[in-house]
Amino acid sequence: MAAVNTMEKKLAEYKCDTNEALCMKLVRFPEDVEDDGTTFHPEYSHQLFGDDEVAFGYKGLQIQLFYTAGNLSTLFKVKYSSKVTEVFDCVESDDIEGKIREIVPAGFTCNSDDFISLLEKEANFKPFGTLLHTYTVHSEEAGELTYQIHKADIACPGFQEYHERLQTFLMWFIETASFIDADDDRWDFFLVFEKYNKDGETLYATVGYMTVYNYYVYPDKTRPRVSQMLILPPFQGEGHGAQLLEAVHRFYCSLPKVQDITAEDPSENYVKLRDYVLVKLCQGLPSFAEDKLHLGFSADMVKESQDKLKINKKHARRVYEILRLRATDMSDEDKAREYRLEVKKRLFGPYRKNQRELAKMKKCLRPEELVSHMGQMDTETQHEELEKSYQVALEDYRRIIERLASQA
Repeated sequence: MAAVNTMEKKLAEYKCDTNEALCMKLVRFPEDVEDDGTTFHPEYSHQLFGDDEVAFGYKGLQIQLFYTAGNLSTLFKVKYSSKVTEVFDCVESDDIEGKIREIVPAGFTCNSDDFISLLEKEANFKPFGTLLHTYTVHSEEAGELTYQIHKADIACPGFQEYHERLQTFLMWFIETASFIDADDDRWDFFLVFEKYNKDGETLYATVGYMTVYNYYVYPDKTRPRVSQMLILPPFQGEGHGAQLLEAVHRFYCSLPKVQDITAEDPSENYVKLRDYVLVKLCQGLPSFAEDKLHLGFSADMVKESQDKLKINKKHARRVYEILRLRATDMSDEDKAREYRLEVKKRLFGPYRKNQRELAKMKKCLRPEELVSHMGQMDTETQHEELEKSYQVALEDYRRIIERLASQA
């Protein structure tokens, strides 16, 4: 027994956390390759390495996935200090290269010198598709940085191969990510690029992207649905997500055949981002004027936001609640109570369950138990859950209002 335990301990030394082992870079300059400061790591690796996100068979494992900043030409290397097969017979190590090759398209290099030589070709890389929007972001280190948002489709020369490299990032940063069938011409692609200078030339770095699928709506409309959205880690927290979503929204608003704009299984972070963008777009509409907000959610708000901004009723309702909060003196008890009841009325509606609490219950109860539990929830518990939901909404709404104020 002791020998077995000793063997288990020795084998455990050959387990590596794949989120730590995987090192990623977006490389602009040759010196970036050796600069640890340019390295970032995935948030998730379970789709390739299992729920434990562990690789077995190596000590000192480092999986390098380096990309040139614009074209995303790829360096893929696996390094380690020791392999279990060098010490133990009849023990197999995980096939790291095989797993990574499942998602990284052919055409990568395993040679660092060859990869560095690819940087010279970055000057030839230009953004795909049509320019939709240009904006600037101030950086303390670099001053004013310029960004562009482009719309592309799969027919753009070279885009399909580029997209195959770009979409590999989804597996590392979106928990339930999957690749799309990009050959379907109903897909639209929206890309964000940073313009930067290198040796006197203007180059472009990939910042992030969004995919949107155009669904048919009888009899002659379409409903664009956001499928995937990712801002690459070095650029997160700089406002690019909001710029991208707003640019995409404005693009579809200009198309008469668009019914409204939705999203597929949106994350909480995406919903908060969407709330911010939609409030920013709606705050100038006459139906959302401050003197109209205290009269309640109106048919005029639904119609105007739908007609002018392709916003559906459910999203318009959230916009109304945020703008009404901004216009409400919450230190006035009567006004605060009126606002609270207005929001709770929506939260308590039969078609709007408390998603967070339901999600928790679904993890531990069978469907029939869940129905029974919900049926037995007493009035006091309902009030408690309703109050929790209200406070969560209030906190989210206040953050959006603060962000709007900071951007004013």
